Amino acid sequence: MSATMMPPSAVDTLDWVNARGSIALADLRGRVVILLFWNCDDIHSVNLLPRLQRLSTRFHDGMVLLAVHTPRYTAQRQSLVVSKAAHRLHLRAPVANDADWKAWRAFGIEAWPSAVIIDCEGRVARLLKGEDLADDLEILVGNLLDDAAARDLRRFDAAPGVQGGEPQMSLRFPGGIALSEQRVYLCDSSRNRILECAPDGRVLRQFGSGTPGFWDGNLTDAGLCDPAGLALAGDSLYVADTGNHAVRRVRLASGHIETVLGCGRLGYDSPRPDVGARTLAISAPRALLLRENQLYVSLAGQQQIWRMDLPSEQVEVLAGSGLNAFSDGPALEAGLAQPAGLAYHGGHLLIADAGANAVRALRLADGQLTTLAGAGPWQSGLADGGADAARFAHPEALVSDTGGALYVADTLNGRVCRMQPSGRSNWSVQTLVLPQSLQEPAALAIAGRTLWIVERNAHQVHRLDLDSAMLGKFTIGA
Repeated sequence: MSATMMPPSAVDTLDWVNARGSIALADLRGRVVILLFWNCDDIHSVNLLPRLQRLSTRFHDGMVLLAVHTPRYTAQRQSLVVSKAAHRLHLRAPVANDADWKAWRAFGIEAWPSAVIIDCEGRVARLLKGEDLADDLEILVGNLLDDAAARDLRRFDAAPGVQGGEPQMSLRFPGGIALSEQRVYLCDSSRNRILECAPDGRVLRQFGSGTPGFWDGNLTDAGLCDPAGLALAGDSLYVADTGNHAVRRVRLASGHIETVLGCGRLGYDSPRPDVGARTLAISAPRALLLRENQLYVSLAGQQQIWRMDLPSEQVEVLAGSGLNAFSDGPALEAGLAQPAGLAYHGGHLLIADAGANAVRALRLADGQLTTLAGAGPWQSGLADGGADAARFAHPEALVSDTGGALYVADTLNGRVCRMQPSGRSNWSVQTLVLPQSLQEPAALAIAGRTLWIVERNAHQVHRLDLDSAMLGKFTIGA
């Protein structure tokens, strides 16, 4: 884009879901405006947001960040869904719902995330693309503001404010659950903590200070950031500490929290025998599975599944070429797309491949990755049936029962499905009939014939009796 080009007027007609009043680009002359085109379920957009918010704080007297959300799924065309996503991701900037892709098309955007930079005279200065655009953006914004100040064009008045928020509830965008015989563990994700609850919902302990950060310590003296997945074994509770790009371990006897994988910094390192697990920079661990002293980790940002041998602390890539792709075959050559939930079934590691809108199976004996149901990143939908017919929309969690059935949280369709083997190599998908609709079910657990459902956008946890189909709320109390 040329620096002499005026920005399209499509921005002025957007639905700003959290702004105080309407926003017009002409009213922002004298400031550098960053139009961030993003999607709340694109992991690269999510990884970029903290950097841009820090940049917005640094240039608070000269830069305006405007986050333009464009949908990938039908549910994301709703302004309420976009507003909740902004709250879940701690966005403190005005957020627009570009439901019909008008602004996206007007600016010629091709991929998430992309940033259009508008200078203090209201002209398009640059278009930057990709998760790593923040460094270039910081230099560019500084130069544009210096130039505007030298020409007496810079304004220093307040930027557009935001309003609204979520109701005060016991949980805020919960994102993970683990069960023992006497305890329920929940990721209170947007409050950066783990709650240990009694079967009646009483909160017994809190792990994590509640303030986002990355440090080890006991109970509330440790720092977590947007924890999303849990795995429990004996005295250890493992946490996918997504916002810190790390895996943590809670020693339940003492309450001590320590890091087992990741250095707390976003990166794309590959495991090597001579590199310690805690020095690796990784991207967005989302879910965990623990089996026979092997910890399986879904790395949404690296499009891979890793396995960590806990006694030796050795780490290896188990599946995924590292490219955002959708292909079957030998595990290290096959493609995954933002893998999330994990489960085990009959010698297979089952994967909720969220970005691929599919459920995948990795045969552990020979490392072959296959697709059980779902059609790929741009083939989302809502359909039951056999493997070829079934469609999902960003499934984020799954769990298997002792009878061989698999339950899937089809997150952006707002439903839970049951998958069952049909013949030697096929699976059938059927939506569970529930007495109420769900707002982004994002985590599942099972105990006997009770299925636990974490409803992220409603800030609630439910218990479903699989025999009677009765659905009850798990109430969290002090």
